[in-house]
Order: sequence, then C-alpha cells, then structure tokens
Amino acid sequence: MTDPIIVTVADLFDYNSEELGLTWITGQESADRKVAHATAEPADLIGHLNLIHPGRMQVLGRLELDYLQNQGGAHEQAIIHDLIAAHPPAVIIADDQRVPPALLELARRDRMPLLSSPMTAARVIDTLRHYLGKAAAETCQMHGVMMDVLGMGVLISGESGLGKSELALELISRGHGLVADDVVELSRIAPHTLEGRCPPLLRNLLEVRGLGLLDIRTIFGETAVRPKMKLKLIVHLVRRREMESEYQRLPLEALTQDVLGIAIRKVVIPVAAGRNLAVLTEAAVRSTVLQLRGFDTMGDFVERQRQMIESNG
Repeated sequence: MTDPIIVTVADLFDYNSEELGLTWITGQESADRKVAHATAEPADLIGHLNLIHPGRMQVLGRLELDYLQNQGGAHEQAIIHDLIAAHPPAVIIADDQRVPPALLELARRDRMPLLSSPMTAARVIDTLRHYLGKAAAETCQMHGVMMDVLGMGVLISGESGLGKSELALELISRGHGLVADDVVELSRIAPHTLEGRCPPLLRNLLEVRGLGLLDIRTIFGETAVRPKMKLKLIVHLVRRREMESEYQRLPLEALTQDVLGIAIRKVVIPVAAGRNLAVLTEAAVRSTVLQLRGFDTMGDFVERQRQMIESNG
C-alpha cells in the first residue's frame, strides 16, 4: 500500500544532516514546516536565492552572500525582508559562511528554520533535490530486517519469534551489513528498482530477544551498517509445518513477491533446530546472483531428467 508523502524540514534534516553536515542555527521549533507535498517537482522546491518563487527553500552560498553584502545597508535589509516575507520552509547557509545579522534577527522573529552546511551551495541543492525526488516516489513499509548480504539487498521476513533478528546478528558477525530492523521503508526509485532505508528513529539499531536494543554501528563499527540498499531478494522464514503444507519442496518456477508493482525474487527457508540459517541465506544470495546472470539450475535439472527419461524409453 502506498501513502502520499509530506516532507517536513525535520524529515529533510534527519535524512541529510550527516551527508551535508547540517546544523540548526535557529527555528528548530518550526521543524514541522512542510517543504512541499512530495508530488511536486524537486527542482521547484529548492534553489539558490530567488525571490520570484515564494515558498521555495532558499540556499545561500558564498556568491549569494557576497551579493547581499555588496548591496549596502538599506538595499540588503530590503532583500532579506522580502526573503523572510515569502515564508520559505527554511533557509540554508552553505559554504560554511557567516549568517548576516539582519537575516538571523528576522529568522528568529519569524521562527523560520535556519540551517547551515559546510558544503557548497550547489552540492546542497543537488543532494536535497535528489532526496526530494526519491521522497516523491511510491513508498511503503514492510516488517522485517533488511541486510546487505554479499553486496545484495535482502529483506528477511517471517512471523515474530522465528529468529529474524538473531539471523541478522549472525550475518553481521560474518561481515555483512545492517540496513534496517523491524521496519523497512521501501521506495520505488525507478521502474524496476526498489530502495530500502531505515526510519531515522531506528537507524543503526537491532533488537534481539534477551539482549534488548543493540547499537550495531557502535559494537561492530562503521562497516557493519548501510544507509540504503536496492532490494533484490526476500528471504522468508517459515515454520517447518507451514513449509510442508503451503510450499513445494522443489518449485518448478522461481517464487516472487509483488512489492509496489515490482516482482521481487523470494526464497522460503523452514526454521528448525540445527539449521544454519546464515549459511542458507548466503547460499540463497549466491544462487540468486547466478539466476540473474542467466543460470537456471532447476531448468537444467528438469532438462537432464527429460533426456534421461527419453533415453531409457
């Protein structure tokens, strides 16, 4: 199920603060201001200083601030007043520049979100336009654990209590990466591509029964987490009796699951004492890689069986 997305300044800050080095200057109490409805074009939502388009998020870099300073006192004050009067969702001071005192004073009076970034204005605009473009994509949330296994985005799904988080922890200890635990945010970023991310609240965290919340990034290091991955495979854990009653032992056709209109490859693994689910998951990923390269193990087996039957006939 897809939901219309409303992007706020807080959302934008949470997703991009690390990449752009964003910090709050003032106006954090207005962080719930809407940047725009996600169906709008990203290029219309953010740009360099431009008073012609009210409601657009404004980015002021070195060139824009030099221009303001060269206008002189009264003219500079008038431009800043017009900027605030246009009620932009936020203003971002880029290039690690100093905030003009008049802008800071009016921003505080208007409770307007004012942010700063050490990155260039062009870098800030490109990054945020890309982010807003993805926010406009079709989205949904799925329950499970998303991992980077051998470079492939894998969603581990199944009923509660089957050991999804324990499997994820073992995979992390084997050198694979965590994307998201419990809730995975999926976006359709291209006609045949889904991207999975973690909600900001749960980022880097993995809940394991008996241990509570684990900060994977702190425990295992930077390389144990991933900000995002493209979803290519769903590993669905089931109880043995469910496997026997609802799934074929050797399915003739590859299983898939529809997610946002895209057929995602799926493997079903029964959970039982003594089974090494991490090794099975790695094997499923390797098998999927071969399938994507054109290898069809089941098809080859069926053809081999057919030839044997014909030769014996």
